[in-house]
Amino acid sequence: MKYEVPVWEKSNLTLEEAAAYSGIGINKLRDITNGDDCAFVLWVGSKRLIKRRKLDEYIEHAYSI
Repeated sequence: MKYEVPVWEKSNLTLEEAAAYSGIGINKLRDITNGDDCAFVLWVGSKRLIKRRKLDEYIEHAYSI
């Protein structure tokens, strides 16, 4: 039996999950997270994960994306 954790309970999200969770497009998330100064990206090898809580903080303080 495979147990699926709801997106809002995960600490790290894939680009697809982060896009569905935030309403921001995958390509825009990819653009934002490409920078070395992005605080909410976690690289696991070449896999890009989005830190959900940090993304929430970023969106909360952003005027436009």
